[in-house]
Amino acid sequence: MEILSYRSGPCCQAMNLQRKSDDKCSNSRHSRIPIFKERGVCYTNTISRRGSVRFHDNKEQQRDLVGSLTVLEGSKRINCRAYSDRYEGYVIDGEKDLTDISGKEESATRNILIPGLPDGSNGECGAPISSCFWEWRPKLNVHYDKAGCENVDSPPVVFLPGFGVGSFHYEKQLRDLGRDNRVWALDFLGQGLSLPFEDPAPHYNREGDTSNGNASSWGFGDETEPWATNLVYSIDLWHDQVRYFIEEVIGEPVYIVGNSLGGYVALYFAARNPHLVKGVTLLNATPFWGFLPNPIKNPRLAKIFPWAGTFPLPASVRKLTELVWEKISDPASIAEVLNQVYADHSTNVDSLISHIVETTRHPAASAAFASIMCAPQAQLSFNESLSRCRRMNVPMCLMYGREDPWVKPLWGVQVKSKVPEAAYYEISPAGHCPHDEVPEVINFLVRGWMRNVESEGSISLPLLDDLVSVKEGNVWELEFVREGSRKSAMVRFFGSRISLLDRIRSYINNPKFSS
Repeated sequence: MEILSYRSGPCCQAMNLQRKSDDKCSNSRHSRIPIFKERGVCYTNTISRRGSVRFHDNKEQQRDLVGSLTVLEGSKRINCRAYSDRYEGYVIDGEKDLTDISGKEESATRNILIPGLPDGSNGECGAPISSCFWEWRPKLNVHYDKAGCENVDSPPVVFLPGFGVGSFHYEKQLRDLGRDNRVWALDFLGQGLSLPFEDPAPHYNREGDTSNGNASSWGFGDETEPWATNLVYSIDLWHDQVRYFIEEVIGEPVYIVGNSLGGYVALYFAARNPHLVKGVTLLNATPFWGFLPNPIKNPRLAKIFPWAGTFPLPASVRKLTELVWEKISDPASIAEVLNQVYADHSTNVDSLISHIVETTRHPAASAAFASIMCAPQAQLSFNESLSRCRRMNVPMCLMYGREDPWVKPLWGVQVKSKVPEAAYYEISPAGHCPHDEVPEVINFLVRGWMRNVESEGSISLPLLDDLVSVKEGNVWELEFVREGSRKSAMVRFFGSRISLLDRIRSYINNPKFSS
């Protein structure tokens, strides 16, 4: 089993280490791998083809390295190669020696132990999270969470949520990645806590005074308030929200990560503002959004539709919204949806359900839902955004949960075919929200991918070294400890080229992943 060390605390202990002398190690053949160090994860820069052991000359560092190894139960006898230059990284292979990896094509699964989340059980505390509001427009405050702002020399990262959730869905990323990076997670306007604090279309009594009546009926009145004129919760509104947030709050280009709807917005934003984006990561990004034509892109066609998500809601839409909202805002219905889209049903979603229910009880939530569902399409389609990002050389990374019943992996493969230079990771078991189901894996991959981009390719991508002949489509089993128990996820990587035929062939050749 290949193990990546966790600097902040004990990660693994190797049994039966066979220590070789430096002289013997220097005679063995090595393959150079770009080396880097990040919080919790250390990569080595040398693979020994003889499975020999090499230690740093500093004896104290030797003892620290060996002392930091912990044994997982059921481990076999391990052949270990450890190397430490300025960095203290090591790789352990417990299934076979690392012999002539560059000249051998194999589909066998490689095991890697990655860090778990900082939950206190391993002696580590996650980064504190601050809840903030930013007044963007009158009556419209944007809610966001942030962590790690003291990491001034690190690249900033912005997470964008999916439909119906908010920044709370990225708590596991904020607490973990916030230890190394400056991290923000936004609530889109109309979702989470980014809802108006006044009624955009109040009811009026006979005297002309506003009367909210039922507290759950904001937006269902007959006249729109001046500040809500032309307000519609759409892709283009969220694009503007993200742009001003990055420009005014962060003040520099960012890495942007989006799940589902947030993936579409992230890609769309990058296509229109490449100067503000260092790279884009898509997490099961929805490949389309909106049913009505865009009034700027198709003005004549848009005129056919008398209403497109603005306030106040038409009478017919009000009645339909009231019927639908009563059903979808029920906690049992929310739990049923999560049960459908989460592949690992052992994931604790109690807190997530509580946050979603809290949002649905806001008086502006039901009308905002109607506006979102009836909003026009974006000015650029998903595919147009992809093509523009590729033309402008925006770095991209794709991470898709294989068991997603909505955005199936086939969509990820299609994205990959249009942007062949993007790294593509397919994760199992994971559904529509891999960042919440397997945050250990997503955080590990996001960290490594950003380092690859920051180094302009001199640091290799996660799960890949610089041995160009390593077969693409290989499968890695990433193991981690969560709440005292060992868990794992299978990750398949595709590099610079992929085709549907390659994908099918890789599944046939590796039943471990397809079973």
